Amino acid sequence: MINRRHAITSGLTLAALAALPTAALADTLPPAIGRDERLRRLDKARGLMRQNGIGVVVIEPGSSLDYFTGVQWWRSERITAALIFASGDPVIVTPFFEKPSVSQTLGIPASVRTWNEDESPIALMASIIRERRAAGAVGIEETVRFFINDGLGKALPGTKLVSANPVVRGCRMIKSASELALMQAASDITIAAIGATMTQVRVGMTPDDINAILTREHQSRGGSGGDGLVLLGEAAAYPHGSHAPQHVAEREIILIDVGCTVHGYQSDISRSYVLGGPTPDQQKVFDQVRRGQQIAMTTARVGVAAGAVDDAVRHQYEAWGYGPGYALPGTSHRTGHGIGMDGHEPVNLVHGEATKLAAGMCFSNEPGIYVPGKFGIRVEDCFHITAAGPKWFSIPQETLAYSG
Repeated sequence: MINRRHAITSGLTLAALAALPTAALADTLPPAIGRDERLRRLDKARGLMRQNGIGVVVIEPGSSLDYFTGVQWWRSERITAALIFASGDPVIVTPFFEKPSVSQTLGIPASVRTWNEDESPIALMASIIRERRAAGAVGIEETVRFFINDGLGKALPGTKLVSANPVVRGCRMIKSASELALMQAASDITIAAIGATMTQVRVGMTPDDINAILTREHQSRGGSGGDGLVLLGEAAAYPHGSHAPQHVAEREIILIDVGCTVHGYQSDISRSYVLGGPTPDQQKVFDQVRRGQQIAMTTARVGVAAGAVDDAVRHQYEAWGYGPGYALPGTSHRTGHGIGMDGHEPVNLVHGEATKLAAGMCFSNEPGIYVPGKFGIRVEDCFHITAAGPKWFSIPQETLAYSG
């Protein structure tokens, strides 16, 4: 009997992966993040707030709100936000008629304060901050909209507004064992879904045809989403695609860039294939991309600046005649990006990024090579940093050819 973990990490063929029972993945998903872990996150956030002189952090709906409170909501002109204080329970501010719905996903001890249609939510937030006598600056989470930031500044004259990055990034960039398990599950599902999809790809198919299969195969295995970017032939030379008509053809690149979500955590994997076997030029570029991935993994160690990973890859690519820098032909984008609850989150593996790598950080590794007018090849796998070195969530592909 094939063990699921062995099958996914040992380089079995796509056909073998596709044959794995879908229930084997869907029925063994790790549990969602619970109350105890969110409480630990809040404790860590409070410690970072005290270290950085921040008395309260303001967070709007999105992944950071879910991360700290469990509240899953959306942004509109009607403000819903969390106020996380350096001491005491958080406060959720929301419209009066939304309180029951917002409270349904609240996963921590917190009070919910409401405002009516003829009242100012920003004035309410300011009054709560004054009531709590929050000592220190007001930290603004980096995705909070300007009108809230500006309004709080006017409503709290004399109070310093600062970036909450030292707190929010300080928590979210370092993944716990539970988070890593969810990301691993999402990666497992995506690898299996790509394998199952490729067994169904035929000459003449369009990107939409392939994407529909990808979505179905992800969702049948327990992953949410699952639609991705599918680039065929010359379109693969442009990292984020082309509007030109595309169809699967023999000896042309099929580039799939896709991921899914498991209990709020993301996967992001790219694969490049050629039906009928690659040309010598395609094989050469594929081998170089694989080497680029290996260089990134060799460089990514605790204490190394994130930008140094990109620099190491780019140095080798320039030695092969690509670039210089981000010029084409070559890699016109960074080597990788952070990943977690968002498919792209801080920080990036890009030239000039000084953030030091630490255990628990997670990144994509995707130093593709793109030759405009001809083709591009991207192989993308994600990894996380450990004290002993980086560890793959998915094992990179070893061959460009696909024969079914």
